[in-house]
Amino acid sequence: MNLLQQIEQEQLEHLTQDKQIPEFQAGDTVRVHVKVVEGERRRTQIYEGVVIGRRNAGIRSTVRVRKISSGEGVERVFQLYSPSINIEVIRFGHVRRAKLYYLRTRTGKSARIAERPRKTTAK
Repeated sequence: MNLLQQIEQEQLEHLTQDKQIPEFQAGDTVRVHVKVVEGERRRTQIYEGVVIGRRNAGIRSTVRVRKISSGEGVERVFQLYSPSINIEVIRFGHVRRAKLYYLRTRTGKSARIAERPRKTTAK
């Protein structure tokens, strides 16, 4: 492991010691709580949508979430290890692709994603 990878690994451990990132994948519906600073005021904005892509690149990992707002599709990319977001999984979807970019052209029933049963741990 070279020096850059070592530094990145240390930073990743430092960022994840306080928060827990849930397991999710493309097709899952998530609720992202984003801390927004507007001047002196701070508030939490909730963004809920379907994960259409996830990029696992160490500390630069991102998740792309899509929702329909007022009949218009809106996508946002979130830094997975950012201290200003919290992710909560609402629904697990069953898909056969890693990137769901085809949902951009779909509307109505054709844009629905089947639900997959939650994984339970056996005791």
